[in-house]
Amino acid sequence: MDAAAGQEGTGAGDTPARDDADRGPGPDAGPPSRDDRHGETGNQRLDRNWQDMLQELRVMQAGIQILAGFLLILPFQRRFEELDDVQVTVYLCLLCLSVLIQALLLSTVNLHRALFGLHVKATLVGHTAAIIPLATALVGLVLAGTLWLVFDLVLDRTASLVVAAALLVVEAVLWAAYPLALRRRALGGRP
Repeated sequence: MDAAAGQEGTGAGDTPARDDADRGPGPDAGPPSRDDRHGETGNQRLDRNWQDMLQELRVMQAGIQILAGFLLILPFQRRFEELDDVQVTVYLCLLCLSVLIQALLLSTVNLHRALFGLHVKATLVGHTAAIIPLATALVGLVLAGTLWLVFDLVLDRTASLVVAAALLVVEAVLWAAYPLALRRRALGGRP
């Protein structure tokens, strides 16, 4: 039974179905068809949602691993000794956030292991769906903080604050406002 026919979703991890035909060539492709889940069981939807989330986690994890590696080698550079107290504090916060993001992303693997075979995929999908936006927000902070640190070292504090703030605004638009606007449009103006 499809969602339009009144069947309730399976939980927090429930996302609208997507297939290549619905994605279209771009933002002007029009709304997705309303019967794109026709014939999909709840378990099939959960499996699809889980696979989609795994792809998102893989992309995020690769990026944050590279950034964390970059941050880990900084203290071994000669110029690191030139950092003032504020820069060292920001650096340590960025390093801790990067490690926290790794822990969050890896927690989904642990959740999967702990719940494997218990037939509670809806719980796994729901908790993973909650972890992804939190990890994404933290990645945004790490990116802005890293940019702040680099600009503060190369130019000055004012330039670093301007650039970091600008990046936070861009992230808010690209990662929150734009997707929400597209979602609202796809749902025909409904929240």
